[in-house]
This record gives sequence, structure tokens and C-alpha cells, in this order.
Amino acid sequence: MNAEFKPVAPPDLSDRDRAINRVADAVHRVNDAIQRAVSAGVSVELVRVSRHHDGAGSWGDQMIPLVREVTRPEAAPREGA
Repeated sequence: MNAEFKPVAPPDLSDRDRAINRVADAVHRVNDAIQRAVSAGVSVELVRVSRHHDGAGSWGDQMIPLVREVTRPEAAPREGA
């Protein structure tokens, strides 16, 4: 059985610091996924689709990925072929 390692925040962190760590961990996973997608031959663009507000001055961008197939130029016909 393969168990996936998941870092656990130390219990002495504040809720705010835990939230920051969760975002940082998620961004690292997204970056890894983007690198794997690019290696598989697609292009990935992150686009802000909305902004979440808490009503007290804090906000955060919410993103979606746009994944595009790479268009490779077709080989030009060779002379005399």
C-alpha cells in the first residue's frame, strides 16, 4: 500500500498561518501539475475568473486553467517528393 505523504502544519500555528500554508501547498501542487502538463505537450494559462471578498477588506483571486493543445507546424513538402 502506497500512502501519499501530506505535510501536517504544527499545532502551534494560528488559523491565519495555517490558511497561508494551505494556499502555498496548493500553489506548489498546481505548479507541479503545470510542469507535467507542459511536458505532456499542452500549454496552460491561469486566468482570474473572480475575486472573493470577505467584506472586511481581505480578498483573493480565484483562478481557472485554460489548457491548449500545442499547434505544431506541419512539415513543409520537400522539393521533388
